Amino acid sequence: MERVAILGASMTQFGERDAWVRELLAEAGAACLDDADVEPDAVDHLYVSNMASGEFEGQTGVPNALAHDLDAMPAYTQRIDQTSSSGGAGIYAAWQSVASGASDMTLLVGGEKMTHRSTTEATDVIASLTHPVEYKHGVTLPSFAGLTARLYLDEYDAPRESLGKVAVKNHRNGLDNPHAQFRKEVDLDTVLDSPIVADPLRLYDFCPITDGSAALMLCPESVAKEYTDEYVVISGIGGATDTHVVHEREDPTTMGGVVDSSEEAYEMAGLGPDDVDVAELHDMFTILEFLQSEDLGFFEKGEGWKAVEEGVTDRDGELPINTSGGLKSKGHPLGASGVAQAYEIYQQLLGEAGDRQVDAEVGLACNVGGFGNCVTTTIMEAEQ
Repeated sequence: MERVAILGASMTQFGERDAWVRELLAEAGAACLDDADVEPDAVDHLYVSNMASGEFEGQTGVPNALAHDLDAMPAYTQRIDQTSSSGGAGIYAAWQSVASGASDMTLLVGGEKMTHRSTTEATDVIASLTHPVEYKHGVTLPSFAGLTARLYLDEYDAPRESLGKVAVKNHRNGLDNPHAQFRKEVDLDTVLDSPIVADPLRLYDFCPITDGSAALMLCPESVAKEYTDEYVVISGIGGATDTHVVHEREDPTTMGGVVDSSEEAYEMAGLGPDDVDVAELHDMFTILEFLQSEDLGFFEKGEGWKAVEEGVTDRDGELPINTSGGLKSKGHPLGASGVAQAYEIYQQLLGEAGDRQVDAEVGLACNVGGFGNCVTTTIMEAEQ
């Protein structure tokens, strides 16, 4: 099987945008076509990662509309919805379309429009992904995060400040990301003194509600070589699910979908956790950065908080995590987040990340749906 390359990538400004989802998708899609130097009519498959355009703005049929807006007809179109991991699932679907030989040029665009709805309305749309038994009792993702954070802190004797340091780190990284929603530093006192949302987690432990879009152009490696000498390959990818009911898990601090999807990706790539130079993790809540970093094999169980305390995951540390600012600072437009993670890794591997640049040849992106209900892990390598 020929390796799948990422020929081009783009990302819009994240934040509160005066644009609807179709416009956001078209913005990122057009920019990606330009970055890859590919004509719209060369696109065979066009995938759109989106969780809830119908629920948020009453808009359906967005892939068909995007093909029209980009003049990419008659490309085959499909919407990919896997809740907040729709972006990662879209990468998997786009990779499959190329790896199978069905497409020589696949454009993936992920996007979401959310900020026009109130926080209560947006939270309710997101909470609909939980199991009905949990949902009817008013259990939301922030509730799961607070309960899991309390368990983790107690189980591994981690200080509350360690969670706050994740927020501080990611805000510091986001300061240098021109596409990030929040480009400002915060200090630890600000994080720890912010309003309680789900004890012990406070406001600054959570990512914001966001509008935005991101895109990737995928093709066989042989086709990529016809366009450029510098590209990135997806050397490993894996997807997995965990129990839909969170309380059925043997250990709520272990995300089985992260473990299983990463093992699949590592095996495909012929690499291991120690080979990864930079990673983008799904820090919808600060506690998730600890859980994922451990379940990906970067650190031993219960040791993720120590890595943050010791600066291991800082941009100048041994394993930089969330150089983009993560969901915490960059923002979390549901369908776009997983695609934007890959965009950051793509930029890092090609040496195009500007002030965020780190020394990296292998990067990993982990996109999580719900509270670990579904996960896609992608490993990327530079070819220069």
